[in-house]
Amino acid sequence: MNPIERIYRIDQLIHQRGCVRFDDLLSELEISRATLKRDLQLLRDRLNAPIVFDRDRGGYRFGHANAGPQYELPGLWFNDREVLALLTMHRMLQDLDGGGLLGPHVQPLIERLDSLLGSATGGATELRRRVRIMGALKRPVSPESFELIGHALVERKRLDLMYFTRSRGETSQRQLSPQRLVHYRNTWYLDAWCHRSHSLRVFALDAMERVRMIDKPAQDISLDDVERALGEGYGIYRGRGQHWAILRFSENAARWVRAEVWHPRQRARVLDDGRYELRVPYANSAELEMDILRHGEHVEVVGPLALRAAISERLKAAAQHYFREPSDESDSAQ
Repeated sequence: MNPIERIYRIDQLIHQRGCVRFDDLLSELEISRATLKRDLQLLRDRLNAPIVFDRDRGGYRFGHANAGPQYELPGLWFNDREVLALLTMHRMLQDLDGGGLLGPHVQPLIERLDSLLGSATGGATELRRRVRIMGALKRPVSPESFELIGHALVERKRLDLMYFTRSRGETSQRQLSPQRLVHYRNTWYLDAWCHRSHSLRVFALDAMERVRMIDKPAQDISLDDVERALGEGYGIYRGRGQHWAILRFSENAARWVRAEVWHPRQRARVLDDGRYELRVPYANSAELEMDILRHGEHVEVVGPLALRAAISERLKAAAQHYFREPSDESDSAQ
């Protein structure tokens, strides 16, 4: 823990607990007595912190500020994960207000994030110019639908809507009991009990139309049961009866893949010849197949045989599509 982090931690502990013993500060910060004394002296003399020792309570607390410079800690630069989290929250809140209907609710949160980013870096506007987040392949959701779905989720009410199932190209009416909202790969999904199929299903919010909340209590499913039924995420992680994909990447591709997290429970090792072996659990292989194909000739599917066969069929179909001979119609058109 560097000196700046220690200063902020001392300030936080005293604010949270009201009064903190010297030995407790030592234990929390894991520093020497001399270092802690210097930090307390720095807070008092350089930063004007009104820290006093309370003999009755046996610890340090904030007293009344004396007339003079106001006590305020200097701006703190967040670490990379914290900055990314704040910027991502800021971006997502702005995206939700695409239709302007959520403005009164979203704007105060955006202003709070601006304040946090500004105090952390010297200026929120400058930070957003210097750090750029680009959302790829985003499927937007109308603000009206998102707000209504979120309201039903919190109020534990049912939703009635028309749902477009892309895999079949069909639209059907559904009545859903919302259980959990999840944001995955720039897309919003709803885990819900479907009263038509009498099962837990996953629904993409952007495929919902004519959404309305109805005055019927939602069927409650414990989140443990939702987790067991739908897995830890979406795409390759979803569902029960998981298999393990065994993938081997070339030494060149391994430089990138080693830094990627395909699944929280993935297993990986570097082979003697420099290749990288990745084992990933999956239930439905559709999205996994697409992730494999983007690595082209740099990945080998070792198993299972069904996944290997699926990749082979995709490659054959692609070859037939791109290398087929021109038809008579195309010849005549020329």
